[in-house]
Amino acid sequence: MRIAVLSDIHANLPALEAVAADLPPVDQVWVLGDTVGYGPQPNEVIATLQAMGARSVMGNHDGAAIGTVDPVHFNPDARVAIEWTAGVLDANARAYIATLPEVRADGELTAVHGSPRDPIWEYITGPEVAAANFGAYETRLCLFGHTHLPLAFRAVDGEIDATIGLPGMTAQLGPGRAMLNPGSVGQPRDGLRDAAYALLDLDRAPEATTFEFRRVRYDIDRTQRLMRQAGLPPRLVERLSYGR
Repeated sequence: MRIAVLSDIHANLPALEAVAADLPPVDQVWVLGDTVGYGPQPNEVIATLQAMGARSVMGNHDGAAIGTVDPVHFNPDARVAIEWTAGVLDANARAYIATLPEVRADGELTAVHGSPRDPIWEYITGPEVAAANFGAYETRLCLFGHTHLPLAFRAVDGEIDATIGLPGMTAQLGPGRAMLNPGSVGQPRDGLRDAAYALLDLDRAPEATTFEFRRVRYDIDRTQRLMRQAGLPPRLVERLSYGR
């Protein structure tokens, strides 16, 4: 089975459209939360994911947009953006978000936004945090987002091996357990402005499982223009130019 893994789209429709156009044939699309927030086209992004048949989970921005997650930890710009998002969501988008689970498990995969032990809020930023989470899920692989950074953590001989997901790199996962982050479609924070996503290949024997990190150029100017027209915070607009 070949799975496209997307996360943190953040209402950036041009980025999502570029990823969709770049996708090779896949069996499933999994989305690791934060489909909305920050960006200017939440309704269009959700409609596109529905058309793709995406299997999604709840992110902190998703829940905040419909009032089920308290945005207590949001910075001022994020709070302004989520309040704007809440005001423009249509009925379809609200209904879609309301159905999203915090954890999705199927076969060898568990999917969360933050972490297995705190699906909404915890950031898995390094090997120590990853190690603390390996015992919080039961499947071989865990997909997560939230940090906007492409990473792979593998459990190898009692240690945690961390791999930064550089563009075009394919992580050889082997038969052991791993936690995998594809990076962000709509707001990368690793210094690269191109949309990030990944391809998980489960077609082979477990020891040959791979996770390919991919990057796609998109029309950043279009997203920024729409953000300015919507009156979204300037810092959120400008950061797309730098991938920070």
